[in-house]
Amino acid sequence: MAPKGSSKRKAPNDGSTTHTPTLAEQLSFLHSPRPFKNPDYTKNVNRRTKNLKTVLSQERERERLERERKRQEKEELEQTMDVDGEVRQREAEVEDIPTYSSIEAPPSLLPQRHYCDITGLEAPYTDPRTGLRYHDKSVYELIKGLSASAAKDYLAARGVNPIVR
Repeated sequence: MAPKGSSKRKAPNDGSTTHTPTLAEQLSFLHSPRPFKNPDYTKNVNRRTKNLKTVLSQERERERLERERKRQEKEELEQTMDVDGEVRQREAEVEDIPTYSSIEAPPSLLPQRHYCDITGLEAPYTDPRTGLRYHDKSVYELIKGLSASAAKDYLAARGVNPIVR
């Protein structure tokens, strides 16, 4: 075995040889233009980032101011009464503004999903004898072999009044 450094040394590169790009360099998009970036974009240096605590406190403050404004409007309405003694109703109702901490969603318009009582997967089928929901025929074979008490237990776990025929 030859000692370290005793191997032949390469001749210094005098610039006459050209660099052949590797496959990775050929496929690289590093130097290609990026049309999705706006060349005129400048970052706003005056804008500072806010952490979650700041955002939530500002949201609570905005909600408090909104409640205070509504309370004052209600008091003003109570002070201005009609000749008959009835409070004038505002023609345009104030819409509730949804916020991060007080979102209320209406019920879904989609039908409720049914899940298999055995596997927990989506269940398009229901066993007519026991009322258990099942995912596919392999689970149905298992349900056919269940005793009446086991079927009642599965139905009770789902929260259904177990009536097994």
